[in-house]
Amino acid sequence: MRRIAPTLLFASLLSPLLVQAATLNVCTEASPDGFDVVQYNSLTTTNASADVLMNRLVDFDAASGQLLPSLAQSWEVSEDGLSYSFVLREDVAFHTTDYFSPSRPLNADDVLFSFQRMLDPAHPWHKTAPSGYPHAQSMQLPSLIKSIDKTGEHSLRFSLNRPDATFLATLSMGFASIYSAEYAEQLMQAGTPENLNNQPIGSGPFVFKRFQKDAQVRYSAHPSYFAGKPGVDNLVFAITPDANVRLQKLRRGECHIALSPKPQDVQAISGDNNLQSAHTAAFMTAFVGINSQHPPLDQPAVRQAINLAFDKASYLKAVFENSAEAANGPYPANTWSYASELPGYAHDPQKARGLLKQAGLADGFSTTIWTRPTGSLLNPNPSLGAQLLQADLAKVGIQAEIRVIEWGELIRRAKAGEHDLLFMGWAGDNGDPDNFLTPQFACASLESGLNFARYCDLRLDKLIADGKSTSDQAQRSQLYKEAQQIIQQQALWLPLAHPTAYALMRKQVEGYQVSPFGRQDFSKVRLVP
Repeated sequence: MRRIAPTLLFASLLSPLLVQAATLNVCTEASPDGFDVVQYNSLTTTNASADVLMNRLVDFDAASGQLLPSLAQSWEVSEDGLSYSFVLREDVAFHTTDYFSPSRPLNADDVLFSFQRMLDPAHPWHKTAPSGYPHAQSMQLPSLIKSIDKTGEHSLRFSLNRPDATFLATLSMGFASIYSAEYAEQLMQAGTPENLNNQPIGSGPFVFKRFQKDAQVRYSAHPSYFAGKPGVDNLVFAITPDANVRLQKLRRGECHIALSPKPQDVQAISGDNNLQSAHTAAFMTAFVGINSQHPPLDQPAVRQAINLAFDKASYLKAVFENSAEAANGPYPANTWSYASELPGYAHDPQKARGLLKQAGLADGFSTTIWTRPTGSLLNPNPSLGAQLLQADLAKVGIQAEIRVIEWGELIRRAKAGEHDLLFMGWAGDNGDPDNFLTPQFACASLESGLNFARYCDLRLDKLIADGKSTSDQAQRSQLYKEAQQIIQQQALWLPLAHPTAYALMRKQVEGYQVSPFGRQDFSKVRLVP
């Protein structure tokens, strides 16, 4: 016993370190709205649900710009573009938890359930989403998909009412995640369908353990994950709204990764040998949505005046520390179909006052500016940004009251169209320009609430729809450039910035990459000594 005891003591001293090394702690900026991702549209919710718990038929690889197999190992598209046939993997295991034990691997029934629930008003699960299905609605899937037919135990066919060049890419979005039909049936029989939102089941790399709002989300590695067990045994999202606190936790080793750092934080760690950073140009746009349904914001001249009044250069320097590119429209300049020839709105307060006078508002008017309380990648300093806009608008006679609203309520009320001027951001999911245009400017997006400009124009709507109906990229580009011209002429947004996406990490983190789309993949992350 005297010879064994020191070994046991040594092992007992090491075990806390081993347990800690197997747990990846990530400091995030906000709580998810829930875990039934199809009900929501915030990136925070996608990160906490679709990205770690779920899989989709296909994945979009940002590095290659190509769609890759995921739950679907292969697919075929008919010559007329109206039929998409998928063959599913046969080795996909759903999560086993204390509230669900799957009796079978994933099959075509799970795909049918996941889509029919969103598309069919008569489906027993359709009404379990109180606010509907915002992404499915804004991407117009109910009118696009004619039918989904099971052609085998692990195969199925989507039939479309019209060709859509974006359809496959859309299937890589978080809301297109595949759920367990067996688990859904269990919940419906128990009369507890709401548990899909707070006790989720997926097939992804991590298994849900528990959630404490505004504190943390805990996950464990999925041991039977079809792509291989993750490199860490546990994953913890430490919900930390303040970027300064996220950095402090990172320095103390309480977090291994800190998301959405402030630009100055990236510089602050440059001399710290324990920390590192990673970054990429984000396929995102920060903007102020202008509610075109609220007078006098319903007048194009007034919206144009707001654009002209704002000193964007000073804003970028103060808020983004010059770590972002100035935005001139919906999506970044490196996007194919970007309309580089459009002039934008240079800072011109005198011209802004002239437009207000032309609109019968020589004495100005009162409005509100809505923003969130804590910073994010697309809004690093909400308070300062709102104050800068408020000050610039006051110089041309527009008196704007700043309203700071908690993130979850902000999203909910903005989708209902209650805002006047709204600090917001949008992240594309797959590099396709339509991923900005359809959700943010299509008429169908008024119903889903994602159209924060609250604008429906039949000509603009047709340009967006026609752009999706052809696979000819040159033709699509021309249509999208015409759409951008309308968006700019109507001044539906005050475009702000295309940020650089950063993440701060401890040195022992390996395998983490920053996504230009804001998506999170922790399945390949390892912690090394």
